[in-house]
This record gives sequence, structure tokens and C-alpha cells, in this order.
Amino acid sequence: MSQSTQTKNAKTNFAHKFMQRWGINSHRQLIIILIVFSITGSAAVILANPITHLLGLERGIISPWIFWPIRILLIFPIYQFMLIIIGSLFGQFKFFWAFEKKMLSRFRHKP
Repeated sequence: MSQSTQTKNAKTNFAHKFMQRWGINSHRQLIIILIVFSITGSAAVILANPITHLLGLERGIISPWIFWPIRILLIFPIYQFMLIIIGSLFGQFKFFWAFEKKMLSRFRHKP
């Protein structure tokens, strides 16, 4: 098997793995979902800047040991909220709503 055939098979297997795991039927939907994840991640990081500034958390003023954990904790809920909004704009509300419910259920305390 040639190198390019192996690379192509690896990419195809990677895509099919996600499609099976997420219950997706088309490559088009997979591409849209990956685009939504990309846009949402970037947007959440960008939106965290004014929020940390509003809270008075400036990078050079406080210790990085305090700044970065707080910033990461801020980014997480921003990301979750924006994932639903951006996913809806791309016509994937149903997928991202199920994705959010599954992810947030992992944080619940199970006795």
C-alpha cells in the first residue's frame, strides 16, 4: 500500500470514527460541526478578554497562578453557551443540545 493511500485511509477512518460516535450520517454535517467547534473555541477565548478586564483581572497586575485558572474557569461557561448559539446558527441545534446535555451530565454528582 502506498504512503498516500495509507494517509487517505487514516483520514477516512478518523472521519468515520467521529461520525459513528456522534451519530452523524454525512461528511458535510461533520465538517459543519468541526467548524462550529473551531469558531466557538476562538470566540470564547476572545470574549474572555473583556470579561476578565471588567472583573479587574489584568494579566500583568495579578499573579499568573491566579489569573490563568480564573480565566479558564470563565472560558468554560462562555464556551458552553456559545456552542449552542453558534451551533444553532449553523443549523445544528439538535446535535449541540444533545452534546451539551451529555457533557454537563458528567459533572453531576452521582451518589
